[in-house]
Amino acid sequence: MNIKVIKSSSDYEQAMMRLSALMALAPNEGSTEEDELELLALVIEDYEHKIVPPVAPDPVEVILFRMDQMQLGRKDLEPYIGSISKVSEVLSGKRPLSLSMIRRLHKGLDIPAEVLIGGAGKDRSILGAEPEMEYAKFPLKEMLARGCFGEFKGNAQRLKDYAEDLVVNFMCGLLPKQSAPAFLRAPLHQRGTREMDGHALLAWRLCATQNARSHPALRKYKKGVVTEKWMKDLARLSAFEDGPKLAREQLGMAGIALVIEPPFKGTYLDGAAMLDEGRPIVALTLRHDRLDNFWFVLMHELAHVARHLDEAHPLFTDNLDSPYENDRQEREADALAGEALIPQSAWEKSSARTSHLSRDVVALAENLGIHPAIVAGRVRHETGNYRILAKTIGHGLVSRHFS
Repeated sequence: MNIKVIKSSSDYEQAMMRLSALMALAPNEGSTEEDELELLALVIEDYEHKIVPPVAPDPVEVILFRMDQMQLGRKDLEPYIGSISKVSEVLSGKRPLSLSMIRRLHKGLDIPAEVLIGGAGKDRSILGAEPEMEYAKFPLKEMLARGCFGEFKGNAQRLKDYAEDLVVNFMCGLLPKQSAPAFLRAPLHQRGTREMDGHALLAWRLCATQNARSHPALRKYKKGVVTEKWMKDLARLSAFEDGPKLAREQLGMAGIALVIEPPFKGTYLDGAAMLDEGRPIVALTLRHDRLDNFWFVLMHELAHVARHLDEAHPLFTDNLDSPYENDRQEREADALAGEALIPQSAWEKSSARTSHLSRDVVALAENLGIHPAIVAGRVRHETGNYRILAKTIGHGLVSRHFS
């Protein structure tokens, strides 16, 4: 017996010739020839699998086969697939199987999940248990409009039917090391009296994370780089016309991502500080597209990065229109942001604090080397009068810096 591994087509031809010869001999049971025949057949089969991979069964054909076995009609598939029109579309190949359909067919008709998944490009691990999240509650239309679902096309009902597939696929690229439910349950520090929509907030976080990853870090972040002096130096960039753009570059040099991600309905956000695999992200919504708001929210989130953000507290979300008197961390962030922009000692000496005049606002800004909008914003905030200095706060002068 001289059987060897087949490595080439010529080896294969010789093996097939020897196999034919052995089969023609019709060897006796237990003979050397029979042993050679069995081993040779295994070697040939192994080679054939390598050059011609086995064809995966078509999920629709398997469903039809099981229907025939169990003597089921199309009406009997409604509990697993949906309406009779959906059943017809699936069986005709016009509608792909969704995760929920696969899960029900596997459980109800005992069709191997691997077979059903094969035609849908799904990961076997996601079918082990019932979904922990209500995927239909995500802001699906808004996510579709932002390109979260690739080339998906369909009406609102189809979007809802495939909500789990679309959201899970979007999450998988962003959360390779943890499940979406665990990410949703991560410790959250939320400033604001209005309760946010948890699904919309998670969608916003994912979009902000994706946005940040599209801008690779220029260097690795080191804890402690954000200090009060560093923030004061950053604030002086506001004096330049392209200050917001310069700020993003400065944060990038410190290993911090600055991204602009518009809010989803139901989030009531000005900004957030979050961690992504150790890299801080400062995400702003620009729901108030003003220079004074941009610089204060930026400094507020950087204060969270400096003082509060860590693996045990990976997310701070802020609605700065809401009160915060009983929140120590928010008081600290506001105080550090305010001091970095306008030191309290300079503010108390300034005529702008009491006169509310544009010339005094500009004078203090020039003295501090910052944009007048920052001073005007503080005057408006402390007086509660948002009708004054309206032309000084830089309406519409932020978003134009971020495509």
